[in-house]
Amino acid sequence: MDLFMVLCLLPLLYAFSRIYRMVLQWRDQGCYMLAYECYRAPEDRKLDTESCAKIVLRNKNLGLEEYRFLLKTIVSSGLGEETYGPPNVVEGREECPTMADADFETNEVIFDTLDKLFATTGVSPSEVDILVVNVSLFSPSPSLTARIINRYKMRENVKAFNLAGMGCSASLIAIDIVQRLFKTYKEAFAVVVSTESMGPHWYRGKEKSMLLSNCLFRAGGCSMLFTNNRALKHRAILRLKYLFRTHLGSNDEAYECCTQVEDERGYLGFRLTKSLTKAAAKAFTINLRVLVPKVLPLKELLRYLIVEIQQTKTSSQELEAVGSHLNFKAGVDHFCIHPGGRAVIDGVGKGLRLNEYDLEPARMALHRFGNTSAGGLWYVLGYMEAKKRLKKGDRILMISFGAGFKCNNCLWEVMRDLDGGNVWKDCIDSYPPKTGLVNPFVDKYSWINDEYLSFVRVIDL
Repeated sequence: MDLFMVLCLLPLLYAFSRIYRMVLQWRDQGCYMLAYECYRAPEDRKLDTESCAKIVLRNKNLGLEEYRFLLKTIVSSGLGEETYGPPNVVEGREECPTMADADFETNEVIFDTLDKLFATTGVSPSEVDILVVNVSLFSPSPSLTARIINRYKMRENVKAFNLAGMGCSASLIAIDIVQRLFKTYKEAFAVVVSTESMGPHWYRGKEKSMLLSNCLFRAGGCSMLFTNNRALKHRAILRLKYLFRTHLGSNDEAYECCTQVEDERGYLGFRLTKSLTKAAAKAFTINLRVLVPKVLPLKELLRYLIVEIQQTKTSSQELEAVGSHLNFKAGVDHFCIHPGGRAVIDGVGKGLRLNEYDLEPARMALHRFGNTSAGGLWYVLGYMEAKKRLKKGDRILMISFGAGFKCNNCLWEVMRDLDGGNVWKDCIDSYPPKTGLVNPFVDKYSWINDEYLSFVRVIDL
């Protein structure tokens, strides 16, 4: 009888031990953010109304039609008076950028944010196990990761990854790499650096679809520190719960909606087509199919299914239609939307039925810092923190879009009440602006739309 009992218990004990190991393994696969540092350029690099006008007028390839187009774009872009330009553009050298310009711009952002990150966390560069750097438009040799390793004298066995050409959503791709590596490396530290090389890629031609990038993109970046060491859980500010990635590179229209090309006169630039919002809607819709069951409670899912059965299914060819009939606020407290442009923010807001309070962080990040490419999400997060919105247990949905075309989303859990000082600390009290987001270009340069000036060349202005 005793032998029979032992034989019966053995499978149960084996199953229990397997489950116990799986639980322990799962517990060791957490991804915690300990800190992040956003970059803020010197004050003399601000692109106010007058500075932007001077830069536009320096482009001798523009006619009055292109100048009018730029005026309308700048006015409707959502950018304010305090965004920062690349050093060579501010200094008037965008016509002949050099390798030294690219080096200086990226080095300044990377080393400034990393110096602050290591100082505030007390983590030594020699303790870093994983390093991921993403800069889309600049990939020198030796790589940027090698540059960081050399500067901070990191260990010989640090796992380094250099991402290029990944667009505005590269930051979450880098975090996905870290999360997957954490499954193999125990009690590790990982650093992610996200920035962009804007100056050497400033468009100097006159094609409208390529001039858009000059109006939207600005200098900025962020460095982040992560760990999977549960002993440091009490120091974490965020815990990654889910991360989803969608890539539409196989679709020609989506692939070509956001590309770096040369125009017919040989000027290099970044082309943004009208298909961008359509590609964003399609990618976002695919992502939601995986995201929704993991984020929303069962009650909201059942309500959504009933509404969908009763009504004709809405086409998701436009960003405003994505997520219609869904109440994301049932499972998400804060929405961190990539500040790529006013159209993207408005589209996501309408699609997810968000109010102005929900969209305020993305709008203010765009207004204050512009589209800083892959670093943009962290300026939005910084705004939420500076406004003391983030409380322990809150859930943050990050939504990012990038060339390729890609949509990458993730859900974070806030580990403790956040109210620390960051890149917003000196100006947060003035946001949102009491006068709204009115662009001064309207008052100062509205005369450019007068029809009697149609014969005038921009160079004469």
